[in-house]
Amino acid sequence: MNDTAFRAAYEKLAARMEPSTYAVVFLNIKGFKFINEYFGSAAGNDTLKYIYSKLIRHICTGEIAARDNSDCFFLCLKEHSKEAIRYRLQKMTADINSFNASSDIEYQFTILQGIYLVDDPKLDVTIVLDRARTACRQRHGTDPCSFFHPEMAKQMQLEYELNTMFEDSIKKRDFQIYLQPKVRLADLTLSGAEALVRWIHPDKGMICPSDFIPLFEENGKICRLDLYVYETVCAYLHKRIEQQKDLFPISVNLSRAHFKDLNFLRKFSELKAKYGIPDGMIEFELTEYSFLDKQQREMVKNCIKQMHRLGFHCALDDFGVGYSALALLKDFDVDTIKLDRQFFVDMTNPKAQTIISGFIEISEKLGIHLVAEGIETKEQMELLKQFHCEMVQGYYFSKPLTIDEFEKWKDTMQKQKVFK
Repeated sequence: MNDTAFRAAYEKLAARMEPSTYAVVFLNIKGFKFINEYFGSAAGNDTLKYIYSKLIRHICTGEIAARDNSDCFFLCLKEHSKEAIRYRLQKMTADINSFNASSDIEYQFTILQGIYLVDDPKLDVTIVLDRARTACRQRHGTDPCSFFHPEMAKQMQLEYELNTMFEDSIKKRDFQIYLQPKVRLADLTLSGAEALVRWIHPDKGMICPSDFIPLFEENGKICRLDLYVYETVCAYLHKRIEQQKDLFPISVNLSRAHFKDLNFLRKFSELKAKYGIPDGMIEFELTEYSFLDKQQREMVKNCIKQMHRLGFHCALDDFGVGYSALALLKDFDVDTIKLDRQFFVDMTNPKAQTIISGFIEISEKLGIHLVAEGIETKEQMELLKQFHCEMVQGYYFSKPLTIDEFEKWKDTMQKQKVFK
């Protein structure tokens, strides 16, 4: 049963449903993409069939089970007790993982669960399903099971408001660009900056990036926002050219959502030409999530080649924490890696020091620039100097700054060398 069939069956059931007698459950198979990645799409399809067959075994008369899309499922259970629902979902998960009894190597499926207790059967089915999804998405901690509550409705309202405000904020330039410096450790000079976006709404004030970035990633608006940030950076560099000031590279984050459009780089290239930006002054930062899908990996590889042809550089952000970090260096012609901040949390750890120095040595041999992210203390900086780290970025030198603040910071650093 698919999404459409589930909706039809639910509406029929809801027409005679008593309040507080049913629950709608959204199930998400955590890490399912890795099954497709390691074992192929045929194995992935077989896995989905297997999971569905197990779910059906636990469905009673008057209940519904359906596949929503990709690796997600919906259930409608004739239950309203949280304890009873948890118990039944635990039994389903145990049954799904029962194949381990005959397997030499154990592999546990983690099934994330969002539950909406149907108190009002007249509620539109789309809202019912959205509330179950929201409960799953807004889970906290390690508990796989999450029940929808009114606070989540507030979050849904916030997301609705953010979506509604987006167009007007783009037009009125409520999204502001902040720059965080990258400092070359050898001589403590500015080697570049990363452009970060801040949403400062006239009525709502500063809106936290964690509230809007994931939302816009999900609905595709992030592509418009990335392009907005990029053009603002181009305008800033163009102004420096007109003022006959020195230029420095600026990196701009690029969402994986762009790769759905095979020609997305044309817009960026056209703006680069419009503002007269020299080659090598703009660097696109990609996260490892852009490289997970096999088909997308090949496309990203070709895209990086096209970036270079168009005069852009490419950086790999949050490097070192993913499952295939070193393989990416072998297969992708990136110009820069940004070593994730978690490596520097405890730099007194000998293993951490060995790993950091090893990454620095590898990057030098491959001719790839390396930036250490999240540097906040003098001790961190001194150790990175000993390891001959090329560049650092973090609060030790500066927090993200408005463009005006950044200009003042840059002038002060050049005149006084305040960090030596």
